[in-house]
Amino acid sequence: MNALEVTDRSDKPVGTQADGSRLPSLTGLRFVAAFLVFCFHLSISGLSAPGSTQHAFARAAGAGAVGVSFFFVLSGFVLTWSARPGDTARAFWRRRAAKIYPNYVVAFVISVVGLYATGHAVGFLVGAANLGLVQAWWPDPGIYFGANSVSWSLACEAFFYALFPALLPLLNRIRPRRLWASATLCVAAVFAVPVVATLLPAERHYWFVYIFPPVRLLEFVLGILMALVVKSGRWPRIPVWSVTVLLVAAYALTPYFPPDAETSAVTVIPFALLIPAAAVADARGKRSVWRSRSAVWLGEISFAFYLVHQSVIVDLMRGLDAQGSAPATAWTLAVGALAVSVALAGLMHRFVEVPMMRRFGRRRARP
Repeated sequence: MNALEVTDRSDKPVGTQADGSRLPSLTGLRFVAAFLVFCFHLSISGLSAPGSTQHAFARAAGAGAVGVSFFFVLSGFVLTWSARPGDTARAFWRRRAAKIYPNYVVAFVISVVGLYATGHAVGFLVGAANLGLVQAWWPDPGIYFGANSVSWSLACEAFFYALFPALLPLLNRIRPRRLWASATLCVAAVFAVPVVATLLPAERHYWFVYIFPPVRLLEFVLGILMALVVKSGRWPRIPVWSVTVLLVAAYALTPYFPPDAETSAVTVIPFALLIPAAAVADARGKRSVWRSRSAVWLGEISFAFYLVHQSVIVDLMRGLDAQGSAPATAWTLAVGALAVSVALAGLMHRFVEVPMMRRFGRRRARP
């Protein structure tokens, strides 16, 4: 396979293998990760019941930001799993743009309208950086969190997509017996990132560890390597339930680690094991709650949900002055934020994402 012979077959649901077998559990798990991020943003917004209940919720949701790490590992895994010869890098980029950018722009407009409606302007630099998908390269929170704050992760994804046509052939050269060693080195690099961050000024630690695209590339590469492990036949058939237990334990322990380590390092090993375990289980036709029709639908709208949920929460906070509301009212608003986010995501998926993928995301037949 040369540097141009890659395809993500983006016209099919995420988790579709090149031979046609589907991996619906990976689609269903996408919403779980997006929901963790939603709960995290809900907990830090104050849009939840005050008192001991809020404290318990905030503690449980405090590590929800690790859901982004799941997306990065999953992205590398799925693109590699479905890669096949006979396509060009340009076609790959076109389909990725058709998949990502229309929803991204709609979510950006929603966030800008919400900000203006509540008396907050969006500067030219922030707007240009967001639309250009480069905001994560600025170490200024006013820029990488400007406008739609969750969109910084799409700047990382755009960086990954730009490199993928060159990365995959390069990593494909690794001998199968060395794939696990390579994945271990990649995990070690993820754990080394917080140590390297100590060499930077304190105000740059968070940006370097959590936002900076080359650092987050490590998780994407790890996903590629895990897909190659499975494709090479060297996956040891680790059961999904055992990895799930490991992930829950790691998630529960995350708040006890230093802030620079808790954003991705603590859960990166469980994520790197859960994704291939679920993929292999699906390929073998094993039952899974994440394969149900409702779970798969939620997974299909998870990208749009991820893009709009923070704007919905922020608009409710600013527009309804929910801070300090009575518990019943606060929980009502929290459930309302979830319902509105799901509804908006469903509309965006149906009327933006699907039509654009049908128009620009399909592979074009060659003469």
